[in-house]
Amino acid sequence: MKKMHNDASQRQSQPESQHKARKRFGQNFLIDHGIIRDIVRSVHPKKEDLIVEIGPGKGAITQLLADSCDNLSVIELDRDLVPWLKVKFEQHPNFQLFQADALQFDFAQLIKNGRPLRIVGNLPYNISTPLIFHLLTYANRVQDMHFMLQKEVVKRMAAQPGDSAYGRLGIMVQYYCVVEDLFDVPPTSFDPAPKVDSAIVRLTPHATLPYVANNIKSLETLVNVAFQQRRKTLRNSLKQLLTPEQMETLPVDLQLRPEEISLPEYVTMSNLLGELSLHGQSLKEAD
Repeated sequence: MKKMHNDASQRQSQPESQHKARKRFGQNFLIDHGIIRDIVRSVHPKKEDLIVEIGPGKGAITQLLADSCDNLSVIELDRDLVPWLKVKFEQHPNFQLFQADALQFDFAQLIKNGRPLRIVGNLPYNISTPLIFHLLTYANRVQDMHFMLQKEVVKRMAAQPGDSAYGRLGIMVQYYCVVEDLFDVPPTSFDPAPKVDSAIVRLTPHATLPYVANNIKSLETLVNVAFQQRRKTLRNSLKQLLTPEQMETLPVDLQLRPEEISLPEYVTMSNLLGELSLHGQSLKEAD
């Protein structure tokens, strides 16, 4: 490949010399090449994979992904980075770039020949939780997801009953996926350096759900209401949702706190509440 000697071309090929991280986009650009290699090694992309990268930024991870697979789609919100990314990666086969908000993006459009997606991203911390919930709606069409997140968020995802970090996020993510906390990433690996530690997490959707909620919305409502007052007993937490009579039908100790109830127990309760509703015992309206 010929080297570019034109100054304008050099500036276009090196956005890091002119593009500053934007706080409103939650941008923290990964600059640690060792961490970048570790992330891609964890993903272990294959030629035939359908890889989707959310927030490629300056292309630190994108380059290694593009070199490893023949189908790479990237979703970037920052319009200023889009022209450079197009120039940098357009020579790669089947490279697609979408200037879009990942929170609103329809990931189903990227599926080809029924093959599942493999999603990768250094997610902006300010939208990580709603984005995870958005991506979970595509779980049955995803092989796995590898994300850079705030370390605290990864701990919440992987938390078990009784852990202080256990709550709505962990329960709903674990309903759909196996959660693996892979490794930590220090603030010095980024420019600008965030004020918190980060971690890499792998989410692998269950081939078959181990616990099946008859109505996923009912499960989400139950978990959400329970953890609105996580320090109270389950009996007190669910007052706004259930009558005292309905609570007595639940197969759990109502003196326990929400953080002491397991995922299968929440699914069982959700399904039981659905049966009560079907039999005409209407539930209270949750706030």
